[in-house]
Amino acid sequence: MQAKQGLEMSQIFDPIRKKYVARTPEEEVRQYIISLLLEKLLIPSSHIAVEQGFKYNDLQYRADIVVYDSHLTPVMLVECKAPSVSLSDSVIEQVVRYNFVLKVAYIMISNGNKTYLCKWNPQEEKYIFADDIPTYEQLNAQ
Repeated sequence: MQAKQGLEMSQIFDPIRKKYVARTPEEEVRQYIISLLLEKLLIPSSHIAVEQGFKYNDLQYRADIVVYDSHLTPVMLVECKAPSVSLSDSVIEQVVRYNFVLKVAYIMISNGNKTYLCKWNPQEEKYIFADDIPTYEQLNAQ
């Protein structure tokens, strides 16, 4: 991760937004997840959106990270929290609520200490925990 010090606060480079952003604990988690998506799972940067805005029930929301497949269909939604924030039911409810709009196959939540990944099971109409984060190739094969 690239970082720089400013007069007021430290900043970290976001390779998706292609700019330096304020280095907060949540942003550090977001950048960790982005590096995982890019380097380990080989997801093209052009298929990752950061702070993707959308509307739900006439309210404006913003998803931390949305991953798109080769057809530019959203396939994964990631919600990042600071390490001091526990991954409680309210965090899970938040990302599930976002998914009413985005309708992705995978949802992930992470605070940097813990990461949970769930896959939507349409037969059982519920989320099931997944063991591994799918690669870009696997996301496109679904």
